[in-house]
Amino acid sequence: MSDHIRNTGAMLASPRCGAKTRSGGACRSPAVYGRKRCRMHGAAPGSGAPRANQNARKHGLFTRDAIAERRQIQALLGEARKLLEGMK
Repeated sequence: MSDHIRNTGAMLASPRCGAKTRSGGACRSPAVYGRKRCRMHGAAPGSGAPRANQNARKHGLFTRDAIAERRQIQALLGEARKLLEGMK
């Protein structure tokens, strides 16, 4: 073994990531310089969702307008059923 003294003070004093882990605690990895998260939790280059993320776009099935339109159609169908029942 060598008698080299390891200089770990700066590493131990560096800011921590702080992201919530699966176990519920905070991540204890050092944050990337100039960022608030470690390389595993979003500070790595190219991490995160791309700009104008197509996966996050809504399909519009549950918008207010679509729901109102479906209710109108159901009301019209109900009236048509009543009319047909009256014709029998």
